[in-house]
Amino acid sequence: MNPAQAAPAEPSQDAALVAALFAVDPAGLGGVALRASADPGRDQWLALVKALLPAGVPLRRIPLHISDSALLGGLDLAATLQAGRPVSQRGVLAQADGGVVMLAMAERLSAATAARLAAVLDCGEVLLERDGLALRQPARLGMVALDEGQEDEEQLPAALLDRLAFHLHLQSGIPDSSVYWSRADIEAARSRLPNTGIDAQIVQALCATAQALGVASLRAPLLALRVARAAAALVGEATASADHATLAARLVLAPRATRLLPPPPPETQPEDADDSAQAPDDVPEPEPPQDASPEPEAGSEGYQALAETVLAATQAAVPAGLLAALQVGQASRARAQTAGRAGAVRKNQNRGRPIGARRGEPRQGARLNVLETLRAAAPWQTLRRRTRAEPTSARPALVGGPRIEVRRDDFHVTKFKQNSQTTTIFVVDASGSSALNRLAEAKGAVELLLADCYVRRDQVAVIAFRDKQAELLLSPTRSLARAKRSLAGLPGGGGTPLASGLDAALTLAQQVQRRGDTPVIVLLTDGRGNIARSGAPGRVQANADAIEAARQIKSAGLTALMLDTSPQAQAMAQALAQAMGAHYLPLPYAGARQLSQAVKAATGASQHGY
Repeated sequence: MNPAQAAPAEPSQDAALVAALFAVDPAGLGGVALRASADPGRDQWLALVKALLPAGVPLRRIPLHISDSALLGGLDLAATLQAGRPVSQRGVLAQADGGVVMLAMAERLSAATAARLAAVLDCGEVLLERDGLALRQPARLGMVALDEGQEDEEQLPAALLDRLAFHLHLQSGIPDSSVYWSRADIEAARSRLPNTGIDAQIVQALCATAQALGVASLRAPLLALRVARAAAALVGEATASADHATLAARLVLAPRATRLLPPPPPETQPEDADDSAQAPDDVPEPEPPQDASPEPEAGSEGYQALAETVLAATQAAVPAGLLAALQVGQASRARAQTAGRAGAVRKNQNRGRPIGARRGEPRQGARLNVLETLRAAAPWQTLRRRTRAEPTSARPALVGGPRIEVRRDDFHVTKFKQNSQTTTIFVVDASGSSALNRLAEAKGAVELLLADCYVRRDQVAVIAFRDKQAELLLSPTRSLARAKRSLAGLPGGGGTPLASGLDAALTLAQQVQRRGDTPVIVLLTDGRGNIARSGAPGRVQANADAIEAARQIKSAGLTALMLDTSPQAQAMAQALAQAMGAHYLPLPYAGARQLSQAVKAATGASQHGY
């Protein structure tokens, strides 16, 4: 059987087949999301793609932190200043028109850059409106997004991943025996592709398979259709067949599956039919109506068989563990779920990583971006020179004048972003007879978190509340020895001033924010306060004060985690977590390690790993 029609059993054969199909129609298929480590196996696959692409096809590499001018194009500043008129330059995407771009470290791509790349893949051109220019440059290309992230870490942006036909997980190299095609085969397939057709039943079968597998994107069956046509062109057939549709569904739809259909129940008939349920002999059978619809044609039966075949083959090709990962939420988690790598990303005017420029004056430490300032001034030089040459009553004509005139409106300053540190504030209920157990859990969790503080650059603070007040036991620190000393001598027992503990946590969190760090509040309590803010006993007023304090934390926009330490989940604790806008987690018998893992999971959503 022809290799393009066969169903390769080895992942290495699939990888070689994906490389060949992508080389046939890079722009139509969008590209390949290649998840692989930077090893010889990945280099071998990239070398295969380069060897299969026809001679002269552009191949460009896009670094991670590429600027918009280099990516999309813009004003050629040197040529503009020399010519005295705006001169445009093409970006990397326009230079790769008709070819392929390699996107390095795509799992760390910013959302803005991913949106720009997705727009280019959709329309096949670069729309440039900046620096006094308005251009449309063709950019029909395919993309290889190199993803070096792990399964539980960064993910490619969904907007970009949806537009790439193939999601390839490469774990080993490609043996020479799995490569069946040459550059001449690809060139011949490219010439046949425009005249390659596909039957309507195959289109319906691909759409039905996508729907059955829970693929919500409408682009997925369209990309599968294009893969089927490319496979037919690769083997020299004028029309895509059922084998090509099965291959396309296996390569495109299976990695996108979100559910599997349960096997159909076996058809069983009762061994002894009830004679009383049968119609009596003297009742005549009803005659069919005169305008009854005709029997379904053979084509519909063929379509049903085709759809079932494609679906069965695609279900068998769903990667192992994919659906299990989806069920526990790993596929839909944010790009950076690993807690503690860095705090929230904050904009800064003079420190951090440059992320572009904005219009503004270099004041209060802001740094003037000379290139962007000159680029903003360059398109207006002809008009400004003409204005300088025309004398007025208030200003005589100037002789000579500056080579380039820069005005205040042209000033641009550099924008920076900086990852702030994360400070985890433990608010521990030290009241009651079970306080010692809760404090032991808090001590163990603090020790586990501090053990990695030098790597994660986190800080930890501890607030305990008991009797009639809250006390700051440990100010934000990374010192493990200091944390142990602060927690060692804490007594337990007395009333539960829950509102006072929340007020103290809010005050400390606001101090952390003013310092430029990211606070995360972790509250360990059963939610049953009995001491009001005034210090007077009374459960009703104490609970009302606690709810009010929790709402203040929510209105401040702070990330919080509520750990219910009671033997059974309490309604008051759930109401407190809802008022605080916190993640609620009942942990009646949680140990230090489970508590540490819960804190990491809760704080991961507010952090961005780099």
